[in-house]
Amino acid sequence: MKNTFGNSFCVTLFGESHGSHIGAVIDGIAPGVSVDESYIHAQLQKRKPQGSISTKRVEADAFKIVSGVFNGKTTGTPMCILIENNDTKSCDYEKSRYLPRAGHADYTANVKYHGYQDFRGGGHFSGRLTAALVAAGAIAQYALEQKGIYIGTHLASCAGVSDRAFGDIKADIADLSTKQYAVLDEASAAEMLKQTELAASVGDSVGGILESAVIGMPAGVGEPWFDTLEGVLSHALFSIPAIKGVEFGDGFAFSSKKGSEVLDEYTVKDGKIFTNANHNGGINGGISNGMPVIFRCAVKPTPSIFTKQNTVNLENEENTTLKLSGRHDPAIIHRARVVVDSMTAIVLCDLLAQRFGTDYLKG
Repeated sequence: MKNTFGNSFCVTLFGESHGSHIGAVIDGIAPGVSVDESYIHAQLQKRKPQGSISTKRVEADAFKIVSGVFNGKTTGTPMCILIENNDTKSCDYEKSRYLPRAGHADYTANVKYHGYQDFRGGGHFSGRLTAALVAAGAIAQYALEQKGIYIGTHLASCAGVSDRAFGDIKADIADLSTKQYAVLDEASAAEMLKQTELAASVGDSVGGILESAVIGMPAGVGEPWFDTLEGVLSHALFSIPAIKGVEFGDGFAFSSKKGSEVLDEYTVKDGKIFTNANHNGGINGGISNGMPVIFRCAVKPTPSIFTKQNTVNLENEENTTLKLSGRHDPAIIHRARVVVDSMTAIVLCDLLAQRFGTDYLKG
């Protein structure tokens, strides 16, 4: 029953979708790290629902740091962040308590927890808990930015519509940090929104691909064989609800290319070593090479759609049908991008602390 990630910089998630609170505990963070509550608030705003393309459940996401911070700096003791749940409608789930929804964790949670799990809104498996993850990740991400390490994610595709690729990555990350809907090409954003709204109008949902970049990452981070930079990032990213695929650099496209087409040859300029391309996404042998770390996550369309679906009744184990009601997202990808940024920041803080010592993040 493990809900903690990390070895040096450790984050534990707790709470349920319709419980009184959700939250996170950060343990292992160095003393003296700056905590900017306005930055945490801004990150949480990026996760908020957006009009007709999101759920109608709108939480204030007012957070409270109840330990581990004094006078704007970490004390080095465990930090606890609490976020209250207010906009819950548990009655929407009472009538379907024993009817597992397709594509959700209702059935597997029932098996694992012997029916004692909080089933309302997906309980502990709900995307609601990503709010706590974003709050914890904002502390990590702000600390990384003080070290010159920046993370940005955009909707590479959504509902079959593609965004442009990263160009000037530093400028693109700065641009994305100001956007609620994280797309680099505004024309692409308009078409994505149109297609998402079209799916929502008929009770359906859409998925897509998130592309992330990390700049300023020092070379030498990652532990072969089993705690490689790709491996630990993938471990963490797959914990985010709806992510079903992760690839680094050219990823699966490597399979259709020749070796001569994907060489990242080395060169030196002004005393710093670079590669002339970045097909490997800034990682060789599971270790960062100093180039931008590039990866993509496949985000499935939410299975909470308003069409009749086949299921079983867990009380009598008979076949039946289910038609969902309540408040659901026709797309979560635009909200998931800040969750990916947050999870990435937590991973990097953990690996950097292991490589350079726990005081690496200290101001």
